Amino acid sequence: MPAQGGPPALPLVPAVRRRLVPGTAVQGVAAALLAVVVLFALIGPLAWPDHAVQNLSRFLEAPSLAEPLGRDHLGRSVVARLAHATQLSLMMAIACVATALLAGTAGGLIAAWRGGWIETALNGLSEAFMALPALLVILIFSALANGDLWTLYAGLALSQWVEYFRMVRARSALVLAGPAVEAAGLLRLGPVHVMRRHLWPDLRPLLTTMATFGIGSSILALSTLGFVGIGVRPPTPELGLMITEAFPYYHEAPWMSLAPVLVLTTILIGLLSLRSKEARQ
Repeated sequence: MPAQGGPPALPLVPAVRRRLVPGTAVQGVAAALLAVVVLFALIGPLAWPDHAVQNLSRFLEAPSLAEPLGRDHLGRSVVARLAHATQLSLMMAIACVATALLAGTAGGLIAAWRGGWIETALNGLSEAFMALPALLVILIFSALANGDLWTLYAGLALSQWVEYFRMVRARSALVLAGPAVEAAGLLRLGPVHVMRRHLWPDLRPLLTTMATFGIGSSILALSTLGFVGIGVRPPTPELGLMITEAFPYYHEAPWMSLAPVLVLTTILIGLLSLRSKEARQ
């Protein structure tokens, strides 16, 4: 038993331990790794621009200082192809999610605000898309694409806009029916005030979380299409396509297939950690 007047050290140990080992440490490390991948996607194509140059005399060349990931079965720089593939995946995913978010949010706000036949028509359109599995929509567009990035982009965006539409319409309908918006209407504050002060603060954390998850889903979908051979057309580098091309040479050059897998894993872990942060806010 501690002496009278002594510091109550033992009862404070759990609290101190919780402060010294914060719950966000793992998320911070994952976010830092994600930042490294993003920098690699931005700077890598500038440092290694020649991703399609072949040199068969350098078949499966081992890694070196000049080529950190060696050369593939066609003598192409693996690190150059990985940098361009990472940039392509991130840019495509961000573009698809941005398009789906804008279209779904605009449609959801219009449906909740105007109601009537507009809401009925938009609901019918969303239900038609919901009846089709997202993977089927992507596969249809990828079959039509024949490796065309624009068609793949359209398929990925169309497969995601319904999620944003349904969420925004449901949340906006609740907010617009609330007393705060009713008071704003009586005071004739206008739709800009309602959007800025009532709708956006309620929708922002949900949209951020959905967008973060959507980027990861888009990257996985694009890699899956490339892995099964119906995505981006060679010689354009893509993460899933790189894994498929490297599999036959796994025993001779395992780094060729492990590098894109590591990039995919890092991106997904980083995005999930950011999603967890937004969910707690």
